[in-house]
Amino acid sequence: MMCCTNCFGDKGLKKEIARRSKERGPCNYCKSEDQDLVKPNQLADYFEILTSIYRPASDGRTLVEWLKDDWSLFDHPEMDNAHAKELLAEIFDDGQVVRKKFTPSEHCNTERLDRWEEICKELMHQNRFFPKTKIDADRFDYLLYKLIIDSNEVPRVWYRARIQTGEDKFKISDMGAPPKRIATHGRANPAGIPYLYLGSTHNTAISEIRPHPGELACIAEFTIKRKLKIVDLREPRKLVSPFDAADEREIALLRGDIEFLEKLGNELTTPVLPTAAAIDYIPSQYLCEFIKKCDYHGVIYKSSVSDGINLALFNPSDAKSKNLKQFVISTVSVVIKEKEIP
Repeated sequence: MMCCTNCFGDKGLKKEIARRSKERGPCNYCKSEDQDLVKPNQLADYFEILTSIYRPASDGRTLVEWLKDDWSLFDHPEMDNAHAKELLAEIFDDGQVVRKKFTPSEHCNTERLDRWEEICKELMHQNRFFPKTKIDADRFDYLLYKLIIDSNEVPRVWYRARIQTGEDKFKISDMGAPPKRIATHGRANPAGIPYLYLGSTHNTAISEIRPHPGELACIAEFTIKRKLKIVDLREPRKLVSPFDAADEREIALLRGDIEFLEKLGNELTTPVLPTAAAIDYIPSQYLCEFIKKCDYHGVIYKSSVSDGINLALFNPSDAKSKNLKQFVISTVSVVIKEKEIP
């Protein structure tokens, strides 16, 4: 029985499997075709270090459940809990360990998320420019490095939409970021500091500008001019690999920091009422300012109003516009959810 990198869905493990593999073909576990293959027990040393951050606990969960939730391992459609347990048992050569219950060790606890909540409250309601609450800038920068996405994994073409207010169609030169003097606050940018916001599809770009039925919208295509360092805040658990860590202590710290990274992604995705945007956008603006200070060129995040993704470029000149088209907004879908009254 041979396994492959698709069984685990982890970028850090992928290069190690490729290095150790001496055979290529179909995987016995996830059924992927034409993959670098290894025997499961060849990965025992990696998984022994990883699972050492979990301690036996009668009221805990299985290792497979923890590895799926904490690190998004075994995320292939074929790797349900039963198949994942079978593979993990082969890795350890132990059919009993996958049946036992565990809980994370105390080393997994960090204060980073609590500290982020503190600084957000201070920035919004106490001290805007000189906050007293401090963050571990070096650790923050280290974590952002783990979220860099390869340019081959993002769309080559992006889109920006604008509502047409007059009779005349926008020119292609009108479709970039607004001038500094009239740039209002956005999810990523403070007022007066324009960023270029792009959507992965036509629908995403249109949805982000909250149109009304009957309005005209212009959409321009944008292509990235050069290789950029982009931070991907969509799914940190799929980007942060525990197999890149040097030892148990570092893996435990990473596990404690992933919830913090997810919170950062939520800052850019959570819907905000227009009347509260000037205040509620401050944490995400602070986040993007820090990312820009660390010499990254932009951030990718989930759209809050569509199934697509968004890209905020700190330097609007990093993308070139072309192929301007005009659209009519035919319908706008509204989804409601009843809120319980306390």
